[in-house]
Amino acid sequence: MGLELYLDLLSQPCRAVYIFAKKNAIPFELRTVELLKGQQHSDAFVQVNPLRKVPALKDGDFTLAESVAILLYLSRKYKTPDHWYPQDLQARARVDEYLAWQHTALRSSCSRAMWQKLLGPVLLGVQVPPETLASTLAELDRNLQLLEDKFLKDQAFLTGPHISVADLVAITELMHMEGTGSIAGNSTGTWLSLIPWWTVLGCEASLPQARGHKSRRLWGPGRDAVSPRVSVQPYPSPHVSPGLLIQRSADSHSEREVA
Repeated sequence: MGLELYLDLLSQPCRAVYIFAKKNAIPFELRTVELLKGQQHSDAFVQVNPLRKVPALKDGDFTLAESVAILLYLSRKYKTPDHWYPQDLQARARVDEYLAWQHTALRSSCSRAMWQKLLGPVLLGVQVPPETLASTLAELDRNLQLLEDKFLKDQAFLTGPHISVADLVAITELMHMEGTGSIAGNSTGTWLSLIPWWTVLGCEASLPQARGHKSRRLWGPGRDAVSPRVSVQPYPSPHVSPGLLIQRSADSHSEREVA
């Protein structure tokens, strides 16, 4: 049996693993685990990952949990281009630094904002006190500012001149939140200053987008002021997370990726 990836594409870390595997032409069998149906608690899945979480990987008799561990395993086994997880000691340390910060800062505030603004009220009928939501969104805004000031700075990507797994982990988290309006609807200058990074990253990673994305304006009219080389058009798909058709007008090259 070859490589198997157990994913639910509603999950941000699962999307990062999926995009990474597809972008690097890594052959795998997709095993869908539907979280909303509780399939992560099934006896069959618990045999793969006793932690009952996705993503999970099965490579022959070897199993692995946790998205970062899976991304690094894939990068090493399949010898993906060096920019994803550099061999250079200090360049790799920068990627590691972001990955460590992400889970305790940006991911934490994004997850709480998602539950308080969308999942709690819509799925559970639980309304969060306005002051609690305001505090969470303020923390999210602070983390967006740190993302820019500490990591992105004046670079093309989070850890330097080339895309890395750090960018992929970050953008799958943020596009999940931005689709609910929790970023663009709350932040002003901080979010707007991240648009060039988001736009270029979309091309580099063949980034999928969620259907009905509230900030299609980021990709639509006026986008040439951000990146004249990039134009993006909606691309319908029957999958959970429909993608975008990404076209590079400068060389008439086009890429299509659907998550």
